[in-house]
Amino acid sequence: MREAADVNFQLGIRYFQNGNYELARERLLLSIQQNPKQALAWSTLGATYEMLDNLRLAEESHDKAVKLEPRNFDVQNAYAVFLCRQKRYDAAEVQLERSIKAATNDNPEVMLTNAGVCLMQKPDYEKAEAYFRRALEAKSNYPEALLQLAVLDHTIGDDLGARAFVQRYRAAHKDNPSVLYLCSLVEAKLGDKRARAECVDKLQADFPKSPEAKQLRGTK
Repeated sequence: MREAADVNFQLGIRYFQNGNYELARERLLLSIQQNPKQALAWSTLGATYEMLDNLRLAEESHDKAVKLEPRNFDVQNAYAVFLCRQKRYDAAEVQLERSIKAATNDNPEVMLTNAGVCLMQKPDYEKAEAYFRRALEAKSNYPEALLQLAVLDHTIGDDLGARAFVQRYRAAHKDNPSVLYLCSLVEAKLGDKRARAECVDKLQADFPKSPEAKQLRGTK
């Protein structure tokens, strides 16, 4: 039964990724019937129910997943993301803090950054910034935390601060469409046409098919 459960779980994931949520639900329910203790199957079922607009069953499934494997950071994170999308920011923060504080969590910077992203939506910029900075304390130059701090500073109008985080990101990591697009916005606000053009040109040259490049096309 366990092998059959695994096969149906993988099929459920594939259907979910392809947007076939009804088929995903059927396979995941069958997988859980064959092996009720699969936390990831329950978690994926929760995401599936959310896409099917059944928020009650989505929450029940996520809650079941966390109870089955309270130290599984993937299922905790999935539950927190669900709660954040429902604008239940405090409940999402509770879920994330549990995994952040767990002694077995070797990568707390991921959950810390996710908490910051969630609280930016609240919005609670002061608390979000604190989470991002804690992420960098856990892992200096963690790329997503650097990027999100730049986004936060740009959002609140501190573009000098945003520029510093963009530069720090680019010094430590490869460019990608997100950071180059943000760079263009920040430099536009600061009035540095040359710096903005460098970011725009690199975005268009290296990532011409990205949504960011398409959005900037014709706005040099």
